[in-house]
Amino acid sequence: MSGNSFGVIFRVTTFGESHGPALGCVVDGCPAGVAFSACDLRRELARRKPGGGGAATTRNEDDEAEILSGVFEGLTLGTPIAILIRNASARSADYDALKDVYRPGHADWCCEAKYGRRDHRGGGRTSARETVGRVAAGAVAKRLLAEHGIGVRAWCREIAGIAAPEEGEGDFDWDEAERNSLRVPSAKSASRIMRKIEELRAAGDSAGGVVSCRVAGLPAGLGEPVFEKLDALIAQACLSIGAAKGIEFGSGFALAEMLGSQSNDALVRADGSSPQNLLPPSVPHVSFATNNAGGVLGGISNGMPLEFRVAFKPVPSISKPQRTVARDGAEREISVKGRHDVCVCPRAVSVVEAMTALVLADALLRNRCSR
Repeated sequence: MSGNSFGVIFRVTTFGESHGPALGCVVDGCPAGVAFSACDLRRELARRKPGGGGAATTRNEDDEAEILSGVFEGLTLGTPIAILIRNASARSADYDALKDVYRPGHADWCCEAKYGRRDHRGGGRTSARETVGRVAAGAVAKRLLAEHGIGVRAWCREIAGIAAPEEGEGDFDWDEAERNSLRVPSAKSASRIMRKIEELRAAGDSAGGVVSCRVAGLPAGLGEPVFEKLDALIAQACLSIGAAKGIEFGSGFALAEMLGSQSNDALVRADGSSPQNLLPPSVPHVSFATNNAGGVLGGISNGMPLEFRVAFKPVPSISKPQRTVARDGAEREISVKGRHDVCVCPRAVSVVEAMTALVLADALLRNRCSR
């Protein structure tokens, strides 16, 4: 299997399966001297781990990570950083009945068509459990970005068709997104969504949703203008997350209904305090009156906040009866048992942040050779 590594200079490889002994990552290319500790790792993994209530699976993994290499006395060494997270609550027997049956909405049949075999225990490598390695690697990337004044923050914008208010509207509260298990920045919206989640759980069904992400402090100049546009790289990163099916930047699809006079973000003079520290002396500091572009123009960051949204499909593992086909070709009806999320979005918040941080850390290092 190829495609398990991501990035050019700041490069990450993840490994492990849902019901294997362990998962983890190797981060290569992180500069020496970046402050990083087990506490940073623990904080990020706690936001993703299962068993947290709400819409999450009841599979209760502690996700205690071990830093095997690359960090000494609280600082990175510039050598490969290896991180290991052991599986402690796998129940492979839950999937025995699915060994010869392809689950609707999953990659079961596709994996078997490609490789001739598959790990039926929770999806193996295609399971959402794989993202624990991404979040671990993202924790390193976040620390690197923080040293450059760059912050990545995501939250659940919508779950099961119930939307939270936008920033600056209603009871929107950044801190509330970290207080409730749904990662929704509105206490009222979180309460409404939780009622809907419990209805779906009782009915044996699931829901999709939308995760929003905002990057503050991003300097102008990151990204390449042709094949490796910053928004294209982030799209690749986020769409590589299981269940992600769509992404839009800034005003996104609404731009298709605007006129050019409405969609263009007017340039205005800036006082030099904006995050454009990569500018050469001959280029004036500017800002933009609006941010329809979502912080990226021509594939290059423009110094405005990077803003985008990722759409996630409903969790395919549901206990409602579904039609499928078995390995012998016979049509079957199945009901998927086991421990599954009702909606992936709350736990996907940390994964979206991690993948965004990985792209930006790599872009930041690559940009050092632009002039």
